[in-house]
Amino acid sequence: MMILELNQEQLEKMKSHPGFIAALDQSGGSTPGALADYGIEQDTYSGDDEMFALVHQMRTRIMTSPGFSGDRILAAILFEDTMDREVEGEPTVNYLWKQKQIVPILKVDKGLAEEKDGVQLMKPIPQLDDLLMKAKKKGIFGTKMRSFIKHANGTGIEAIVNQQFELAQQMIAAGLVPIIEPEVDIHCPEKAMAETLLKAAILKHLEQLSKEQWVMLKLTLPEQDNLYSDCIEHSSVLRVVALSGGYSQMEANERLGRNHGVIASFSRALTEGLTAQQTDGEFNTMLDESIQRIYQASLT
Repeated sequence: MMILELNQEQLEKMKSHPGFIAALDQSGGSTPGALADYGIEQDTYSGDDEMFALVHQMRTRIMTSPGFSGDRILAAILFEDTMDREVEGEPTVNYLWKQKQIVPILKVDKGLAEEKDGVQLMKPIPQLDDLLMKAKKKGIFGTKMRSFIKHANGTGIEAIVNQQFELAQQMIAAGLVPIIEPEVDIHCPEKAMAETLLKAAILKHLEQLSKEQWVMLKLTLPEQDNLYSDCIEHSSVLRVVALSGGYSQMEANERLGRNHGVIASFSRALTEGLTAQQTDGEFNTMLDESIQRIYQASLT
């Protein structure tokens, strides 16, 4: 199978540059919550068009903020709608890379299926090859897909990891680096056990990748510090990144700092405290301070 080439400059940045990944990829189901956190209530807009226009304004404000740059931020994960829009008159992907030196990544999953065996697999992703081709043409470097683990069920966890790596092969063939995100619920009653099962399943699949087949892993901050060090050291793993998963920014940063070699890929924890009502000065200062704290926690 022919595998399309990666952008070598972006690959080098993702491999070796200090920093973290900004997750700006809330989609249809999570957008009202993201807007509410930003101070825009659901009764102030109607329909998806207005909702997505407002969330793009919010993301544009973040992306154009002076502190949001490639010095501390390696990459940004985008929702498809954001990829298809513009920032300051430029396609979003071009703006991020050319103006900010931030590597663009696309969320490709369509949400979660119903719970089975203590987990939620991804829903089917129709026309995935077309989406990957479109993303590659627009200059996207990698993809992200999320599934969800609620219980330490070996059968369910195995199914999640199988699905993630199977789809990852499609991303790799399209010349993209997949971020595999099997999130463990921070409220999982047997969280440490779920993470042990997850790590074993991931390592088994990593061994089946051939040379130059890159993946990234996006994982919940574990109960056992440095649990994922074997994954970090694996030759096929470009980066291991951590999601904030509902932890406050302070707690997420503390946990991240104890996991050496793991960097942040925060969404809610990155935008914590930012509101539409803030002046640009207040907004930019708060975002800059958050970026610096997350960056520092990602250096350990």
